[in-house]
Amino acid sequence: MYDYRYEPHRLIFMIDNKSFFASCEAVRLGINPMKAVLAVVSRQPHTKFGSGLIMAASPLAKKKYNLNNVMRARDLPSKREAPDLKLVEPHMNLYIKRSMQVLNIFRKYAAEEDIHVYSIDESMIDMTKSWHLFGNDPYLVARKIQKDIHDTLGLYTTCGIGENPLLAKLAMDISAKHKISMIAYWHYIDVPDTIWKIPKLEDVWGIGKRTAKRLRKLGINNMYQLAHTDPATLKQEFGVIGEQLFAMSWGVDRSIISHKFFPKMKNYGNSQVLTRDYVNQREIEIVLREIGEQVGARIRAHKLQASCVGLYVGFSEYKRNNQRKGFSVQQRISPTNSNQSLVHELVILFRKNWHGEPVRVLGVNYSKLIPDTGEQLTFFMSPDQQLKKRKFTMTVDKIRQKYGFTSLVKASSLSKGATAIKRSNLVGGHNGGNAYE
Repeated sequence: MYDYRYEPHRLIFMIDNKSFFASCEAVRLGINPMKAVLAVVSRQPHTKFGSGLIMAASPLAKKKYNLNNVMRARDLPSKREAPDLKLVEPHMNLYIKRSMQVLNIFRKYAAEEDIHVYSIDESMIDMTKSWHLFGNDPYLVARKIQKDIHDTLGLYTTCGIGENPLLAKLAMDISAKHKISMIAYWHYIDVPDTIWKIPKLEDVWGIGKRTAKRLRKLGINNMYQLAHTDPATLKQEFGVIGEQLFAMSWGVDRSIISHKFFPKMKNYGNSQVLTRDYVNQREIEIVLREIGEQVGARIRAHKLQASCVGLYVGFSEYKRNNQRKGFSVQQRISPTNSNQSLVHELVILFRKNWHGEPVRVLGVNYSKLIPDTGEQLTFFMSPDQQLKKRKFTMTVDKIRQKYGFTSLVKASSLSKGATAIKRSNLVGGHNGGNAYE
């Protein structure tokens, strides 16, 4: 259906740091990441590991004890069942540092515009213009990058190589992780033997459970059937997405990494899965304040103001006494990037919609962003006071950026009678959560 002569023929490397968080912890402890039996567990301070969540597990731990990154720590095998399983707490600043170090290694092999950071542990590199500077074969160049990362940081990586980003991503996800070399190369000519052989729709990057369910209702159960379905049928069912699904089944992706996409409207947000059920209003609002200020720092860093704040609150699935799983609300506001104003709106939304249910997830989103002109005026504060407050906030942002978000803590965030309990202790003792933008 596609004439590949007219499709892009580039050389894309998709590189993933294998079990990244767990590997960073193994190296920190002086253990080979591929031989470590280790799980990274987020938990509330001064509690047992059983109260937390598994953030990552080493390859050997996954294989021996069937661990995954979405299970509760209470579901871990007992010490008697898994005597060699080591549980460690997360160190998010370490992971961010290692991710930046890996990025710096990539910069040795390709220009900045040809590198796309897909996530904290995955990146795409367009090696079309530069691969021949480092070897006579793409496999050897990929191996050289793998070795560079391992020799420098002790981390192992998988690499998918393809003639476009889609082929590179699928080669990495489906094939590379099962090879001893941890390298796989997929070409257009290989599509019948690669993409069409993928038996499960959900295994394909970009096809989620809902999309797969809708495809199965059309009698499409695998990638081969998707590739041999009338494109008009797919377009009628899915619209433009249907055309993309059909192109995907033939391995077609015309995106060029150096042609960066800049959306007209961008949202910034962060969400946090709490380590236990929270029913104390003050504790919930402390966590909400921290997340709100984290996102506020991000929009200030991009010199933006938010005209809309959004709040998502998810309730515990174990203690629901009605059909309400949570709530998601938004509120239009006067454009601002002031922590005080943003958090104030979040707290109002929370108090208006929360009725005492046990909270397990909190999410904050700032949208309808506009450029920051620096003119956030209010009648309740003099211009000099507003300028001082603005400078103070920017100074705090710089300190937190350099030393971590919890390096500075407001007195209102401390427990009663305490003097040095950080807000992040309420959510497992680390910065972050599931960040998105």
